[in-house]
Amino acid sequence: MTARLSSLADFRRLWFVGFVICVVRWLETLAFGLFAYQVTGSAFVVAMLTMLRLLPMGLFGAFLGAAAERFERRRALILVVATSMAITLVLAILASLGAIQVWHLALASFINGIGWASDHPVRRMMIGDVVGADRIGSALSIDTATNNASRVLGPMLSGLLLWQYGIVGVFWFSLALYAPSVVAALRVRTPSQAAAGNRSSFITSIREGLAWVRRDRPLRGVFSITVIFNVFGWPFNSMIPVIGTEYLHLQAKGVGLLASCDGVGGLIGALVVAGLVRPAWYGRLYVGSVAVYLVMVIGFVTATEIPVAAVCLFLSGMCGAGFAVLQATLVYRSAPVEMRARLLGVLSVCIGTAPLGFLYLGFLGDLLTPRIGALALAAQGMLALLLTRRYWTAALRL
Repeated sequence: MTARLSSLADFRRLWFVGFVICVVRWLETLAFGLFAYQVTGSAFVVAMLTMLRLLPMGLFGAFLGAAAERFERRRALILVVATSMAITLVLAILASLGAIQVWHLALASFINGIGWASDHPVRRMMIGDVVGADRIGSALSIDTATNNASRVLGPMLSGLLLWQYGIVGVFWFSLALYAPSVVAALRVRTPSQAAAGNRSSFITSIREGLAWVRRDRPLRGVFSITVIFNVFGWPFNSMIPVIGTEYLHLQAKGVGLLASCDGVGGLIGALVVAGLVRPAWYGRLYVGSVAVYLVMVIGFVTATEIPVAAVCLFLSGMCGAGFAVLQATLVYRSAPVEMRARLLGVLSVCIGTAPLGFLYLGFLGDLLTPRIGALALAAQGMLALLLTRRYWTAALRL
């Protein structure tokens, strides 16, 4: 009983750390995008800021997955939160002095992106250590619901803070949020189950993880769907500030409220997965969520009325939540214990393909228009789903 209470307390601490990190992430994403667009007027620059936050997943995801087997994950989590807090402090000081520039935001996005890349092989792996494989689906559903709740709070708070205090208010508020999350990380007590006996090199561990994926057809399907979502679906989020400002004629507060609709849908979607979806449905829901998500992206970028855009964002949020919950759940449930951290690292690499989509969308947005560029990207995503059917059909049975 004592061990169970201790595990529950540690799950709450890990949940709170994830909540704070996610709130700050969405606070910064909207604030960075609006500030950069106001300064440069370039949709390409806005997309690049989000791309830089995701780039470390592709560059370091597999390495972090291998490292998570060797190093004590609690210390890694503390380091991630403390580093993010330090970066925010520097930005707050620069903004207070009126010296903040777009390149500062770009550098901060990349550094904080390294922390984001560690979430699957470190914090979420720790959640699995705490709750066990039988409850990992429900635990990650709760964690994803929290993430999506932060996507409601983050953009709303960011818009209000920008409207009332400017970008300096966003940074100081973020700093205040980080302080208790550092305390929560320090209080985690459940030891991580790192593979202390594994003496193979990092390169060997990475190679073994990739080899496992090649042999496991259902996991290949999971990873292919993850790549399609991150290249052709998710990047459209970077255009929400641009489309809200240019096409729907909203101010910062209105853009924040509009962007929060995605988070509301995500929160509800994650709760539905946690409470109603049976494990036997996981594979089909995972694939179906991505297909419907792309349709909703097309609906949002072509909308001329705010209510229509809001509904499309709400539904895309629901589908995005189903995808987010199930990608890690399917990998965790399908992989043997000794391969989980490595395969979650490979998952981070697949998520890390998103910069290609952001780069491509930024190019399309400047070459055509932000609206037509986002429409073309989503349409190509639908085509990619059709062309890769042979790879993801096996995942339907997971």
